[in-house]
Amino acid sequence: MTTNFLNDTSSKNAQIKRAILKLCISHEESSISYFSKTLGISVPTITKLISELIDSGFLLDEGKIGTSGGRRPSIYGLDPNAGYFVGIDVARHHFHIAITDFKGNLLRYIEDIEFVLESNAGSFREMCRMVKDHVVSAGIPWIKVLSAGVSLSGRVNPEQGYSLTYFVSDDLPLKDLFQRELNVPVSIENDSRALTYGEYMYLGKNADKDMIAINLSWGLGMGMILNGQLYYGKSGFSGEIGHFPFLDNDIMCRCGKVGCLETGASGSALHRMIIEKLKAGRRSSLSSTYKETGGIELSDILGAVKDGDVLAIECIGEIGETLGRGISGIINIFNPGLVIIGGRLIVGREHLLLPIRTAVNKLSMERVASDTKIRLSTLGRKAIVLGNCLLARKKLLGI
Repeated sequence: MTTNFLNDTSSKNAQIKRAILKLCISHEESSISYFSKTLGISVPTITKLISELIDSGFLLDEGKIGTSGGRRPSIYGLDPNAGYFVGIDVARHHFHIAITDFKGNLLRYIEDIEFVLESNAGSFREMCRMVKDHVVSAGIPWIKVLSAGVSLSGRVNPEQGYSLTYFVSDDLPLKDLFQRELNVPVSIENDSRALTYGEYMYLGKNADKDMIAINLSWGLGMGMILNGQLYYGKSGFSGEIGHFPFLDNDIMCRCGKVGCLETGASGSALHRMIIEKLKAGRRSSLSSTYKETGGIELSDILGAVKDGDVLAIECIGEIGETLGRGISGIINIFNPGLVIIGGRLIVGREHLLLPIRTAVNKLSMERVASDTKIRLSTLGRKAIVLGNCLLARKKLLGI
């Protein structure tokens, strides 16, 4: 398979080929006349380039489509077997992997691979080795991987390839280290933006071109789709809703500031609330674990929420109410058509969503909020790694 045109930025034919592939992503299947009209390229040229894309394994002739009269044109679509994309989401003590085909279909999702990532090159090399091993074990030859997308929590600058959470060296961007070890083009992204892009692309034709996704996990992050595009801001650090100085609680945030929204609406806030209430003598199904070990994990709390523990449900309701107040302000500013809540805490379901909606109805401007739908993610934990795969494809094709 010839893939040189994917990295060729100077050849006009290579640019047209990428444009054809981009149209197939957004329109799934299209005819030669559609490509010609949309791109302003002659039919003979389009016909030649499509033939080359078919020969190189990127497009399929999907057959004829019916028309009201005359010759029936052939339609063309992406060949799912043209290559694969790997998404990697790096969390605190583990990472997740997703593999998609060229059309963006999720082929494999591997979650909770135990690994404690440290801020040194050796640790990243080891994780890359594990990623390649898992992909090959899933039946995908690494040579068929076209690109990889990596997401990390905290501040990430995708253009420069740096993460302010995981620092390796002054002269080696994190993206470059990944590319050396994985030997494929790599894009890095903030986990909340990856989640947002995954949700947006999953919705397809039903997506709202102005939407927001909240990543409610140990921390609190946000991604924004504005006019159909991910919004990055001046320095690539947009979406830090968790560090909005929103609360008068005098609680120190992990960013070093006081009163950030994350201190009242996040997994870490939920963990702190539960510990404080157990110390004060509140009864819960978590009480025995706390008494025996002197601590509890966030996973224990989320399990208690699913099991109907009264204290855990009460606390996740408080998280929802605080987050709803923050979302009210976001709605008033951005007027999005859709707000999706994702991340680990959505196991709370209606116990979380109801207080969010109540706060929004109470505090946001009615004429603005009436156009905004609020719902929980349907992708769940797969949203981030799927977003990474699709972002890797987006960057490779220059969409």
